[in-house]
Amino acid sequence: MVRSRGTAVLAAAVLALSALSACGSGGSESPAPSGTEPRVLKLWHYESAESAMGKAWAEAIKKFEASHPNVKVEFEEKGFEQIQKTASMVLNSDEAPDLMEYNKGNATSGLLSKQGLLTDLSEEATKRGWDKLLPGGLQTTAKYDDRGVMGSGKWYGVPNYGEFVMVYYNKDLFAKHKVEVPATYEEFTAALDTFVKAGVTPLANAGAEYPAQQILYQLALTKAQKPWMESYQLYKGKVDFHGPEFTYGAETFADWVKKGYIAKNSAGLKAEDMGVAFMKGEFPMVISGSWWYGRFASEIKDFEWGHFLFPGAAMSPGSSGNLWVVPENSENKDLAYDFIDITMSQDIQNLLGNSGGVPVAADPGAITDEKSKELIETFNKLTAADGLAFYPDWPAPGYYDVLVAGVQNLINGSKTPAQVLDEIAGPYEDNLADLGN
Repeated sequence: MVRSRGTAVLAAAVLALSALSACGSGGSESPAPSGTEPRVLKLWHYESAESAMGKAWAEAIKKFEASHPNVKVEFEEKGFEQIQKTASMVLNSDEAPDLMEYNKGNATSGLLSKQGLLTDLSEEATKRGWDKLLPGGLQTTAKYDDRGVMGSGKWYGVPNYGEFVMVYYNKDLFAKHKVEVPATYEEFTAALDTFVKAGVTPLANAGAEYPAQQILYQLALTKAQKPWMESYQLYKGKVDFHGPEFTYGAETFADWVKKGYIAKNSAGLKAEDMGVAFMKGEFPMVISGSWWYGRFASEIKDFEWGHFLFPGAAMSPGSSGNLWVVPENSENKDLAYDFIDITMSQDIQNLLGNSGGVPVAADPGAITDEKSKELIETFNKLTAADGLAFYPDWPAPGYYDVLVAGVQNLINGSKTPAQVLDEIAGPYEDNLADLGN
């Protein structure tokens, strides 16, 4: 989740930074004396093994252990929700890992930095050249001020890929129902109507986790301009939750459920349920992030698929990728810094790019996979237009759960859009008051 700010540099990051190779690309630790106990780097992340990031980080572990012969990486895969809900408690204990992937933004990494749970990486960022590999907008989610607000202050994390929300579509189902890839919002809703008339629910969805709230936010963005997004995400102005943006998002989301665009039983589904259903060919489309791209490329065997940006919106949810953060209680901070270095090295970045990810320091000439090229081209198009709008849950601590409850109420029809907007406005305004805004 990123940006007020120079987000167009993100587009250039994939290409313009190709001349740079990651500094410190393998760690400089000397082998420990013979007979000493091996050191352990405790690493947590929540990328699936078949995702682009999962493949890249697995290779990074191999490279790290090869270059650190007396160090063993103790990797634990954690669920996104698991880390999201327990990070403050775990990092305030002796159970904290040495290095962890964590969600970026004010409500997550910003909150932990304000609580004193994350290590200040500013000196390492300069020494190891991360500040040069991650210029401008790419640093937005890496830095947090004393209030925990992103965009300035000290480095508390290091992102090493980009991400954004798009529409994935099943080309075979589009052809079967004679649906063309929509270029406008009107064409998009007409396509949704075509599938519904054929008895097909057009959009896979998951109301129990992040996907549904990102759809609501994307709908709001169709009525939004950049100043509105900056007011919402960066507190640069007052946000009217009953203004045209959120009103359209909530009312249209509820209407999409009534029209059958979104299944009424999706309120309790999780992101994994949604993604698997799309991979099985059960839905023509899914609106979700680039983090699925590598997995779709690896696992979809029975149909052709593609993607396009959400029609009718100048902005889409997106940002730099999640952050590597080093807990303040880490016992092996030097090893954590070395591992981050390896993930920023050009060979790992190239692997990330060829596996369906959006690297920030790859060699463009080394990206040979056609699907991966398509993804990076779309990301470049979006960022060149300064179109990354962060994510809806970023502005306030605990806001993720507030939004999950809100969209579930819209799917179930248990509350009106106006009531839901009142409920999501309250915690947002309370957070502003806590920040002194």
